[in-house]
Amino acid sequence: MIENNKDLATFEQLSFKYKVLREEIAKVIVGQDDIIEKILISIFSKGHCLLIGVPGLAKTLIITTIAKSMGLKFSRIQFTPDLMPSDITGTEILDENRRMKFIPGPVFSNIILADEINRTPPKTQSALLEAMQEREVSIAGNTMKLEEPFFVLATQNPIEQEGTYPLPEAQLDRFMFSLWLDYPTFEEEVNIVKLTTTEHFYSPEVVISREEIIMYQDLIRKIPVPDNVYKYAVKLATYTRPTIENSHPMAKEYLAWGTGPRASQFLILGAKCHATLKGKYSPDIEDIREIAPAVLRHRIVRNYRAEAENLSSNDIVHEVIKSMDK
Repeated sequence: MIENNKDLATFEQLSFKYKVLREEIAKVIVGQDDIIEKILISIFSKGHCLLIGVPGLAKTLIITTIAKSMGLKFSRIQFTPDLMPSDITGTEILDENRRMKFIPGPVFSNIILADEINRTPPKTQSALLEAMQEREVSIAGNTMKLEEPFFVLATQNPIEQEGTYPLPEAQLDRFMFSLWLDYPTFEEEVNIVKLTTTEHFYSPEVVISREEIIMYQDLIRKIPVPDNVYKYAVKLATYTRPTIENSHPMAKEYLAWGTGPRASQFLILGAKCHATLKGKYSPDIEDIREIAPAVLRHRIVRNYRAEAENLSSNDIVHEVIKSMDK
């Protein structure tokens, strides 16, 4: 709970720093405001994101710009069918003195871009997903902690599904948000072309420190939440479970499986952060509704009927959220 003047000062500072950070990112990234907001909420909530979008929509540029603006170490891992777990975590080699020496892999960074994570076999996917969950890696019997803050943004291409290894539901559940990157508007694309076809390219400045990010992550956990918001979040999550008696009719008809308790946890954490970034001292139901689609859509499993009727996870989630107002 926020109980002292130091926490209140940190709260005010976070709201201000968020605005400065958004302004700095906007100097490089045109549009995609909702995507950037959700990525920042995920970072401040100690979560991870799954970003789905066709090639050429600046997924890499978004995450590198955020990393530069935050002054954090950044690694990009291109997932391929022949990628090995040691290519992610690192490996031990024999040095010139005939002693074993550990060479850290790209996972030893603050921000990781896992590009096309569904292109690599499950064994290699698991190496990264374990690091996401435990924030540590095990090499040759030794456990090594990863430096905080630690954030993974994994991308998937929704078009080419041949030769891919879809993430199992239990692994998808480790991502706080699933974000869908859409095409820019006509005006946004004109501005993108203007910015990227000249000899001048803006390099973002560091506007927030690593220590500040960790301080803000701790603050989010202290934000108080009213009981009615807790109940709303849990009710929303249980509505998606087709085996529960009071679940939503669409869940019973179109879902094989609903969300687990982790969805309720991320709904509350996301709402806390969303409220804080907007300058509110406590989240309300509107904050839950704002982040709910990104939390829920990758945690539900459609049945054959939903696929036959071409109902997407998004369609079902939006109907469930809409019904909560009635």
